[in-house]
Amino acid sequence: MVPDTIIIGAGPAGLFCAIHAATAGCHVLVLEKNEEPGAKLLLAGTGQCNLTHDGDIRKFALRYGDHGKFIRPALMSFPNKNLMDFFHKRGLAMVTEENGKVFPVTRKSSDVLAVLLAECMKQGVTIRCNEPVTGIVRAGDSFTVTTVSASYQAGTVVITTGGASYPQCGTTGDGYRLAGSLGQPVTEIAPALAPLLIRPFPFASLSGISFEGMHFSVWRGGKKVSDYTGDVLFTHLGLSGPGILDASRGIMPGDIVRLSFAGPMRRDEFTTELIQRAAENPGWQIGTILAKYPIPERLNRKLLQLSGIPDDLTCAHFSAEKRSALIANCTEFPLVVTALGEFKIAMATRGGVALDGVNSKTMESKIVPGLFFAGEVLDIDGDTGGYNLQAAFSTGYLAAEGIRKRQGHTGS
Repeated sequence: MVPDTIIIGAGPAGLFCAIHAATAGCHVLVLEKNEEPGAKLLLAGTGQCNLTHDGDIRKFALRYGDHGKFIRPALMSFPNKNLMDFFHKRGLAMVTEENGKVFPVTRKSSDVLAVLLAECMKQGVTIRCNEPVTGIVRAGDSFTVTTVSASYQAGTVVITTGGASYPQCGTTGDGYRLAGSLGQPVTEIAPALAPLLIRPFPFASLSGISFEGMHFSVWRGGKKVSDYTGDVLFTHLGLSGPGILDASRGIMPGDIVRLSFAGPMRRDEFTTELIQRAAENPGWQIGTILAKYPIPERLNRKLLQLSGIPDDLTCAHFSAEKRSALIANCTEFPLVVTALGEFKIAMATRGGVALDGVNSKTMESKIVPGLFFAGEVLDIDGDTGGYNLQAAFSTGYLAAEGIRKRQGHTGS
């Protein structure tokens, strides 16, 4: 059977688009380069699949940086509650954590994929694996899609190949090449939701220590770029944790990340309190004063060392020079970012198919009629916590709606 629509990529965006396009009566063919569909989906949330977030969908757009306005129509067309309901109706219940993250109750990404594949089969979607697409040509009102083994024609094409992160899953940026070959603008790509590599990293020996709700700032060219509050983790190579991963979307090599180990206190508040405590307790060691703050003991000793303060130094001998060094290290410890984690460890991709070339209300190209996009191939990346998968499902759904309208299908 000749397909109405060809979808390139059998990830969450592609499968969801296929399901909803087929529901309306479209004959859908999905082409996948890997041996099996959903390779990256199986790794989502360390295999547990953080599908979405149980927050107010009207506020989701804030989680996608400058591109929130573009993604809003898709989010509103198929919001988080609809997504949870979709899986619940098909026998896979959801569970919501205290932090709002939503997972399948089984905590298995494979169960999410199984529901999607079962629904594809039910709707008559054809999925062909081991068929990497090598080219797309548009002639007249149809597209010719060429793979390593065959050639197919369809009236509409959807590119849902994902980004360039986790290339071991087959997401090697094929969609950018295919889009570019059709004249679709593509922005520069870089890893997103990635750990920060610091060389040298003075806290490498403290790998594994984490900080909840840490305050930190990012500086570039001597000016503060932004302030953040989030969970931070020391690794052997630098910084990670949800707060750092989210912030990494706006961080560049050469930026300075300043960490506050003193909790929410501002530098002037910390300074006043430290001076007062030292004056009131001249016989105390400086480390005893630091122990009054949310600073782990091993880090306490390290901060003293980095500030040039001996472990046995008492407050009576706490010079202004050493005090100034300690205050700076406790409230604004500077770390120069050497690089962001490579695509092989980044959770998402920054950049992609340029949004100004795509209709946000249909996901159709403004340049090539009949060409649609969904998922991470677009220049959209959100915070951790289920926002990127929600974007994949919502844009996949909206692309299906655009295809329905274009081909005159009314749905069922």
